[in-house]
Amino acid sequence: MAAQRVCAEADLAPASAMKVVIDGKPIAVVKDSAGVVHALGDTCTHGDISLSEGFVEDDSLECWAHGSKFELATGKPKNFPAYEPVPVYAVTVENGDVFVDADQTLTT
Repeated sequence: MAAQRVCAEADLAPASAMKVVIDGKPIAVVKDSAGVVHALGDTCTHGDISLSEGFVEDDSLECWAHGSKFELATGKPKNFPAYEPVPVYAVTVENGDVFVDADQTLTT
């Protein structure tokens, strides 16, 4: 399946995240403080917690429940208690719209 439009880029404030679901996969769409858009698996690998409800800080998304931070570019955890990465998906921004390809995993 091709990439799907998930939102307008303007819907994402810098240093924020939003949850979308594509084909049953919860995905956190994140705009970092530099304005780059990323897409990661939305479920923390430490617990069944939505990462999009967490905090965007520099190059990471922090789980609000236990503080694990995941690198936006790789999905790798930067600290415990999580030790398993989350998937990272291909993102494109075209004409002000954000598209995510939930079938194209970039890492893990």
